[in-house]
Amino acid sequence: MTDLLDCLEVEAGGAAGSPCTGSVIWMHGLGADATDFEPVVETFNLQRRLRFVFPNAPMRPVTINAGAEMRAWYDIDPGAPLSGEDDIRASAAEIARLVTRENERGVATRDITLAGFSQGGVIALHLGLRMEETLCGIMALSTHVHDHEHLGEEVSFASVDVPIFMAHGLMDPMIPIARAVTSRETLNALNYQVEWHEYGMGHQVCPEEINDISDWLDRIYA
Repeated sequence: MTDLLDCLEVEAGGAAGSPCTGSVIWMHGLGADATDFEPVVETFNLQRRLRFVFPNAPMRPVTINAGAEMRAWYDIDPGAPLSGEDDIRASAAEIARLVTRENERGVATRDITLAGFSQGGVIALHLGLRMEETLCGIMALSTHVHDHEHLGEEVSFASVDVPIFMAHGLMDPMIPIARAVTSRETLNALNYQVEWHEYGMGHQVCPEEINDISDWLDRIYA
């Protein structure tokens, strides 16, 4: 498989040298890169060994940042909130190719988790809720469902039982928590089981959240 997104890979958890029992494909936020969550993984205390795959988003001009080029999964235009739809679908397709690569490396889709922070979480939710094969989990950090009003028209039957971890900062100035709550309620109305966490923080991650993520990964990969 050629021309895949550039990725950083880290293995963590379990006994040193033990084989990986699953993969987590984790997308960074706007303007960050594949190294953003590598230090977080190193703090996890996982019972099973997992491969963490951190892809780099492509460089693109971003309207909300005066057209400056940066790593972004999609453009953000504050004057047209749904204008990033085509970019989101294209980015989700690129992540789907990484899922296929993990399959080719011997990791079944049921042992793959899609994770993302902010923009990356939008992609994780977009792809994870539409996949025709059941994932191990979806982790959505400080993010939201894009175009939640039409979500029910596209979700897949295979995704309904996938565990979803959502976490958000109560004081997030970038993506207000009300937007995340609306996304959670949309998912609940479609019979998804969302494990919800909120923290006294802004648009970031905190130590308590990192511990909760580690515990959740242990549970879904048990």
